[in-house]
Amino acid sequence: MLADERREAILRAVERQGSITVKALAEEMGVSAVTLRQDVRELAGRGLLTRVHGGARALAPDAAAPTRVPAEFPASAPVPAAEKEKYAVGLVVPPGGYYYAEVIRGVQKAARTLGVRVVLAVSGESLAENQEQVRQLMADGVDSLLLMLHPGLRPLDETDEWLSTLEVPAVLVERRAGIRAGRLEQVASDHAYGAALAVRHLASLGYDQVALVARVESPNTALLSAGYADAVKAMGLRPGPEYRIVTNGDAAPADARFDEVVRAVEAGEVRAALVHNDIDAIALVGILRARGLRVPEDLALVTYDDEVAEMSEVPLTAVAPPKQAVGSWALDLAVRRLSDPATPLAEILLRPELRVRASCGADRRADA
Repeated sequence: MLADERREAILRAVERQGSITVKALAEEMGVSAVTLRQDVRELAGRGLLTRVHGGARALAPDAAAPTRVPAEFPASAPVPAAEKEKYAVGLVVPPGGYYYAEVIRGVQKAARTLGVRVVLAVSGESLAENQEQVRQLMADGVDSLLLMLHPGLRPLDETDEWLSTLEVPAVLVERRAGIRAGRLEQVASDHAYGAALAVRHLASLGYDQVALVARVESPNTALLSAGYADAVKAMGLRPGPEYRIVTNGDAAPADARFDEVVRAVEAGEVRAALVHNDIDAIALVGILRARGLRVPEDLALVTYDDEVAEMSEVPLTAVAPPKQAVGSWALDLAVRRLSDPATPLAEILLRPELRVRASCGADRRADA
């Protein structure tokens, strides 16, 4: 069926029924839902019908369309009217974690500016659970997907293969896909650059060796380790020890988790460290204090995250990934793709910034 024939059939169905759903009409016409959604967008752009979530309805010039407030928007936030919503975008995020909340806020802000409806779905740990969430979003008629997949999702090859089969444009958010993931676009913080920022700052304060303390289960640890190692080599520093901390349900108490790090500080073997993340860094400060050790006198410390770093007993110097900006850029990228499918595919890395506080002693050295 040619494009003009499809669009005429859509208009006839809308005139006959008053409204249609993309899913049902696509099945009836024997075409893909993706193709039909593109046709509906084209017809709505020409003013021939009104595009609504999941489908379309006939024009009603004498009646204002009801405004639907999606659950993911705060009640006080202005939400565009249905006629003005350009696209519906599905956002899949893992459960829990303040990191994801900041990215979601960035998506929300961009959505209000761009007139996009965002539908939030919370995924589980398995590939099947993520596939089901995406299936439901597709059935609801989303035009694009923003995917912040669970960090523990395995195996990677099967995940990438699934991602390559998605029927709508998709942007991977704060994750990096392999070469098998097809036409996925990507927006992420440059965590390797962030780790290098911390190493360079500590080196500028006279430390010739920096340790790395990072969570085993964090999806960012490998990137932090790579950036840390590159910075150590580039600056000619002595390679420092790397410690991996387990913080999942089977983890030991905090004192035991950090025991190796604390013993190295007591022995004078570690004088500076980058710690991922804020919660672990604050816990380490408390453990050191209980052992009679002080920050920054005995350990100069930079944390990686900057969600609660300033609330530590000793305000922590922190590397801050641009979480909200990642969300905003991801939605903007999705809208650009929908508006112009021929635009080149993009992979965007946003650089974190360093926020200097008291935990490295930088302020004291500046006054010396």
